[in-house]
Amino acid sequence: ARAFSNFNVVPMSIRVGINGFGRIGRLVFRASLGHDDVAVVAVNDPFLDPSYMAYLLTHDSVHGEFKGEVIAEEGALIINGNRIAVFSERDPANIPWGREGAEYVVESTGVFTTTDKAAAHLRGGAKKVIISAPSADAPMFVMGVNEDAYTPDMDVISNASCTTNCTL
Repeated sequence: ARAFSNFNVVPMSIRVGINGFGRIGRLVFRASLGHDDVAVVAVNDPFLDPSYMAYLLTHDSVHGEFKGEVIAEEGALIINGNRIAVFSERDPANIPWGREGAEYVVESTGVFTTTDKAAAHLRGGAKKVIISAPSADAPMFVMGVNEDAYTPDMDVISNASCTTNCTL
């Protein structure tokens, strides 16, 4: 049997977890593959099992066929030889991001869009949370507009909406 590890990535890489493997979560995942300094180490989606995640990633109706190797296993996806833990938790506080080494979590479900709700990921071991939707109370940033206002003490932020970001 082949041995896989979610830590067989560049040692200084940014380790990311993705909550919600729908359209935005899969786009974040695909975008991460173009950056050697970013490694997705865990994905959570209570509505998708690893086999269906693999199918959706492999056969994207907009972005086409995934060009890499995708293997679904119980509790994991193996993407291009890298193990990515898969969870199916409904409560973000129960996702073991810290155990998997995920420092940053992309909250892409569209459900946990307030600071308090998204901060539940911090209880699972994440250090920072980026909400991929507008937030009623989290600091909101749009690249090229106001990212210089970000300060390191902000643990939960919003990257505004996908519509806002694609128009810039």
